[in-house]
Amino acid sequence: MKKLFLSTLLISSVVLALAPVPAPKQQKEVVYHNATVHIGNGKVMKGATLAFSEGKITRLGYFKMKWQPTDIDLKGKHIYPGFILPVTRIGLTEVDAVKATIDDVEVGQMNPNVRSIVAYNTDSEIIPTLKFNGVLLAQPTPRGGLVSGLSSIVQLDAWNWQDAAIVSDDAVHVNWPSAMRPKFDMATFTLKTVKNKKYHHQLEQIKSLFIDAKLNATQAKNIKLDAIKPVYTGKRKVYIHANKPKAIIEAVNYFNKIGVPSLVLVTGQGVLPVLDFVKQSGIAVIVANAHQLPQREDSSVDAGYTTALKLQKAGILTALAYQGGMTMGSRNLAFTAGTLASYGMDKEQALQLITSNTAKILGIDKNYGTLEVGKSATLFVSQGDALDMKGNRLIDAYVDGRKLNLAGRQQELNQRYLKKYGK
Repeated sequence: MKKLFLSTLLISSVVLALAPVPAPKQQKEVVYHNATVHIGNGKVMKGATLAFSEGKITRLGYFKMKWQPTDIDLKGKHIYPGFILPVTRIGLTEVDAVKATIDDVEVGQMNPNVRSIVAYNTDSEIIPTLKFNGVLLAQPTPRGGLVSGLSSIVQLDAWNWQDAAIVSDDAVHVNWPSAMRPKFDMATFTLKTVKNKKYHHQLEQIKSLFIDAKLNATQAKNIKLDAIKPVYTGKRKVYIHANKPKAIIEAVNYFNKIGVPSLVLVTGQGVLPVLDFVKQSGIAVIVANAHQLPQREDSSVDAGYTTALKLQKAGILTALAYQGGMTMGSRNLAFTAGTLASYGMDKEQALQLITSNTAKILGIDKNYGTLEVGKSATLFVSQGDALDMKGNRLIDAYVDGRKLNLAGRQQELNQRYLKKYGK
């Protein structure tokens, strides 16, 4: 009897954890009227009409037209392009305390051939929480080691990773070492900076890998070197993860020297002392830790919140990731962007950090990132301001015109206990 009870409990838990069924292909045209449409490029259209059919936006603007019975009057509610979450562990980790659910780090230091897409779990219970807050696209990214592996770009409503993939193996991720590293002192319970004794060896490992790949163009197949080769033709980007000014300069100069044309810098406040260098280099930047305490003694108290603004003012293409690629809190991506608007950034400018700018950096701006005729109908409708916790209340959401089921486990539990205890 005890075994039967435990089995029943396990089955019940599994049923509760099931992700919503992916939406079917769009069959009928959807037309919204009187909407406040946030284009995603800094522009807003109030009282506009937006229509899409067969997964593509067909009309956007102001039209004198006869309404059809199926048309929807939004009465001033808001339409946004789907938010894009770059450099994330979503779909690769589920519960940090359970090792069996973590698949974002490979053994060893040099793993350029590791493909995050084949480990991406479309049934993750965390994914529905992102969709409910407007995050509809993501870039699952491996981490750890010196060369972590290959990221991919996915849409978050799919049966399997093959269906989810928008761009497979879009970039190689390199964790550029620093001459100094943080070390926690157990005696004083403080974080100190000590010399990285492996620094020169780590640099040599990275450099050797990329040089070997460049010189191995016609030699025997090597899966590690084959993963690197496309970066020299621009078919695959290199993402440099570095947050020390010296490391940023070293990494960018090295990859420019060996002829890698497409670079993206993933960083935090460490980029501020080298803004002019980054601007001159012409590379895009993803700010990974906006909610962070000042890292330098001479930094202002709001240094973390104003980093993206300073980058944009310098003319650098800038996007926003969530804190260190964390999964559980990634649903708050839009609210992180919203907080930046409290420190001098325009609200629509903040929106660009998680829509059009991110799409440009990822190379998917032809179809995603903004609401324009001919682009994918990957969008959502919110009762209010989607960058504010009080306003972000999704009514509808679509990926390529497919209407999503937004009910995750949290919503199901909410409905269950509303029925039990009342409103």
